[in-house]
Amino acid sequence: MNILKFAKNWTLPLAIMTGSAFYFMFARVPALQPAAAIFGPAFDVLFPLSVFFTLLATFSKVDFHHMRPARWQLVVSLLQILFAAIVVALVAVARLQGESRLLAEAALTCIIAPCASAAPVVTGKLGGNLHQMTLYVLLSSLMASVVIPLLFPLLERTADVGFFSAFLHILQRLFVVIILPLGLGWVVRHYVPPLYRFVVAHSDLPFYLWAFSLTITTGITVRNIVHAQASARLIGLIALGALAVCLVQFAAGRMVGRRSGHTVEAGQGLGQKNTAMAIWVTSVYLHPVASLGPGCYVLWQNLVNSYELWKKRRNDNTTLQKNS
Repeated sequence: MNILKFAKNWTLPLAIMTGSAFYFMFARVPALQPAAAIFGPAFDVLFPLSVFFTLLATFSKVDFHHMRPARWQLVVSLLQILFAAIVVALVAVARLQGESRLLAEAALTCIIAPCASAAPVVTGKLGGNLHQMTLYVLLSSLMASVVIPLLFPLLERTADVGFFSAFLHILQRLFVVIILPLGLGWVVRHYVPPLYRFVVAHSDLPFYLWAFSLTITTGITVRNIVHAQASARLIGLIALGALAVCLVQFAAGRMVGRRSGHTVEAGQGLGQKNTAMAIWVTSVYLHPVASLGPGCYVLWQNLVNSYELWKKRRNDNTTLQKNS
């Protein structure tokens, strides 16, 4: 297998390894400190731009007429609320404190976070329904903007900033990362034919843009872990908890979707999270250390996505060999 093909097949793990390597290289090599001072601010600009263009390229393929509700969207949403309610009830009944409470808060943020805005990118690569997934991203984001202000004050008094204030803050951030690129994608599809044809002709463009974003996200995540004001033991427990939550949500979502023929969509809908939003709301409304949960989750969910992409390639190759 040549290097290019290997990189294409394992884009997400390579993005994670590259982001980790770059962080340690710039953080630990004194000679690179001047370069780090330049690249740091540059990446702060490049990251939101890469996410924006990832979504713009993806959403320009969306036909609004095909964005119809599906049963799996309702079931997955109810399941997400149920999982979150179980964690909140556990904290309240068991009166968790200290590390146990931080672990519960970290797990909750990995559950209640809305579906990742880039979930349609991976869904498309896996052969799922792009239109249903895009609609669910919108529904999930709206649900999170309502549920988070209701649940978080039950955990931390500092989270009690008022329902409508928190609702509007969350909704404002979601508008920038979802509604705006979705609206511009509609404009590109209907009024900018040359750009639309370019996006359609380069169907993998959103995926590689997302991989670039993941590289930067990984570097930021590793930095946050290294500088976290927590013991190595607690960080390890949070990471393991995030892994467990990730696997359970992907498995539960796929189980729900399998019954209606939407395994990919439901699995991504419940399992792939907007971790940037989760980190933000955790840092603002809960204990900052709990934000390590969604920080680790972004790595786990992309490793799960890598496995699913590998499995799809294997199944496609098997089908091709049988038909040849």
